[in-house]
Amino acid sequence: MFARIKHFFAEARQELRHVNWPTRDEAIRLTAIVIGISLGLAVFLGACDYVFASALKSLVGG
Repeated sequence: MFARIKHFFAEARQELRHVNWPTRDEAIRLTAIVIGISLGLAVFLGACDYVFASALKSLVGG
């Protein structure tokens, strides 16, 4: 059993050597893009929620 676990980790380590890791600049740029899109989507969904809540309030008469 321990031989199989050791073999698994050896193969996993070998595969990780084949990964094309991003540079520091690429990682920072892509992280900023993800954060920007997330914030933009949050603002958009918040605005939609506000509009729909206001419309529902006016329909219900509250």
